[in-house]
Amino acid sequence: MDAVTLADYREHVARMYLADTDLAGFRRARDELFRTHPQSALPVADRAGFTGLRYFPETADARVAVSMAPIDAKPDDTVEIDTGGADGVLRYRPIGVLDTPWGPLTLFWLHAYGGGLFLPFRDGTGLPGTSGSRTYGGGRYLTDTVKGTFGRGLAFESPDRVRLDFNYAYNPSCAYDPQWACPLAPPQNRLTAEIPAGELTYHDDPT
Repeated sequence: MDAVTLADYREHVARMYLADTDLAGFRRARDELFRTHPQSALPVADRAGFTGLRYFPETADARVAVSMAPIDAKPDDTVEIDTGGADGVLRYRPIGVLDTPWGPLTLFWLHAYGGGLFLPFRDGTGLPGTSGSRTYGGGRYLTDTVKGTFGRGLAFESPDRVRLDFNYAYNPSCAYDPQWACPLAPPQNRLTAEIPAGELTYHDDPT
């Protein structure tokens, strides 16, 4: 059953994020998951010859602790993002604005049963050769906890202070195969500055 394999995939993701491994170990585990799991976002035809995802080199500059200005969101403040697929329109409630060195980013809460933190972003929109060339044009995610991405990309130090590590920025599933539909970064999370950290494009040469 697809539901069973999907549940298994999400358990693997959560265990991978919570494991006591460094970034290199995390990336190796993620490659193995992409290569072998039936719920991998990779096209089936790509899996046998898959040699690993591509990333910027690890950098300490991508690790920052930033303040978060809470947002007392009203019902009309909910952001609706159309996935373009079977999930339809997803509703997100903004809960805070993160003051990052690259510009402000809004942290969202999925407005659904159980909910979850969601931080999509699209960087380098004001620079040539970045978003859409070196990184996926639709943007990347730093966390989506409904999918089990706990702690590595985003963790709270206090209610108004957040630790971010963009070395863990990753592509949405639609970056690998057009059969997937994904919520992408809304306008308030499109940065003109580049964040040269995390995952590169899957299909294109980054050089």
